[in-house]
Amino acid sequence: MTENSERASAIFQNLNLSDNNQANELFSLVYDELRNLAAQHLNRERPGHTLQPTALVHEAYLRLALASRLDWQGRSHFFGVAARAMRQVLVDHARRRRASKRGGEWRRVTLNSQLIGGSEDCDVVELDSALTKLSNRHEQLGRLVELRFFAGFTLDETADILGVSRRKVSKDWSVARLILSKELRLQ
Repeated sequence: MTENSERASAIFQNLNLSDNNQANELFSLVYDELRNLAAQHLNRERPGHTLQPTALVHEAYLRLALASRLDWQGRSHFFGVAARAMRQVLVDHARRRRASKRGGEWRRVTLNSQLIGGSEDCDVVELDSALTKLSNRHEQLGRLVELRFFAGFTLDETADILGVSRRKVSKDWSVARLILSKELRLQ
């Protein structure tokens, strides 16, 4: 464990984002990791996307700072909430872009084999709607998709964050992709 990781772990144990000093220190310690995750996700988006990784991280972090009253339960909880914040930023960005032109301009994201198996495209807002339905029925599966698709975590990283085995994450990932695939075909 690096010195930064050790310090970040200590901060996560007593995380209070309303403490500006602590929030600034945490942000500097996890910034590169959050930016790498944002870049991975944006690499899966359409070419020429107007949102850049730095902007995605900053927007997501602002949302996290507004949620400073959450009872943070450590690193995995923080990154889970960060994944959800990134999802919200991307969906809000797509909605604003869609509404910016008369008749609406919807944006498609490629849902390659990583998400639903195949080279299907779907609108990011439709994906958000399908993911919300999935989360309402199966909260753990929704969280898994957020961590894998929106935050770009690997199966092993997701298993660590969720505190379950890699095998369970792999099985649940297959189930979530199947459910989302069916839901997206209905829309």
